[in-house]
Amino acid sequence: MNQETYSIEHIAQILKAKALLPSPEAIIRKLLTDSRTVIDPEGSLFFAVKAKRDGHQFIKDAYQNGIRNFVVSDPSYAEQYPSANFILVDEVLQALQALATYNRKANELKVIGITGSNGKTIVKEWLYQLLAADFNIIRSPKSFNSQIGVPLSVWQITADHTLGIFEAGISTKDEMETLADIICPTIGVLTNIGEAHAEGFESKKEKLEEKLKLFKDVELLVYSPNYVTDIALADLPGKQKFSWSTSGPADLQVSFIEPIEGRNYIRGIYQNKEIECLIPFSDKAAVENG
Repeated sequence: MNQETYSIEHIAQILKAKALLPSPEAIIRKLLTDSRTVIDPEGSLFFAVKAKRDGHQFIKDAYQNGIRNFVVSDPSYAEQYPSANFILVDEVLQALQALATYNRKANELKVIGITGSNGKTIVKEWLYQLLAADFNIIRSPKSFNSQIGVPLSVWQITADHTLGIFEAGISTKDEMETLADIICPTIGVLTNIGEAHAEGFESKKEKLEEKLKLFKDVELLVYSPNYVTDIALADLPGKQKFSWSTSGPADLQVSFIEPIEGRNYIRGIYQNKEIECLIPFSDKAAVENG
């Protein structure tokens, strides 16, 4: 299903929401939560999300920038702008997430989901560069990996795409399940897990368990055993698993790393065969991401 088929009336039906639609045939191409980033005002739907600031405060700015389609939880704004389309919901963020989830399920394609303490964006971009010749890829823009960023990213999937690459970041427990439902990855990549447990988690194990929820239904999980020592192998998600390690047994066992003039020569064993590569980076994090 291409995004061009989403009219504002159709979106209201998807969200099962009350709507005031003087122009129900309006076609929605872009979802916005920032009134300053308006490129296609006629095709944009503004979600007045309550985050650090209440998005309802910026409805006036969005309207002045040409936007005529809004999702709000405060119905009084529909009275102030009677010529605009308004969808009325209880929780605007949940509505944004629900719409993105619908779009993901409407499009059947392979999706790589990436999470970890560090390296998510770099790994996503490198995978894109490696795979772009073989797939029509949709990926998270920049570091769009939050409760808002993920649905904005996944909404961009169309019928033309053959692969999605999306990153997911969390700051506390009970956040990943929502992102997992939106991204619905078929391949999971765990970049790493930091040694110290982050604020918002009671322990490193709790943080790991929360991040692994992204991969609950994946066909393949790519990970390093070094980062999942708190979890039994049988409890790791993924119908199939691919492991890598620089210090122990793994499907890809990195046996040798040598810095050469600002680069790194890497040698490893995969399926009993020696493989090698040279990456144009010297720092440890870049080697791991590679």
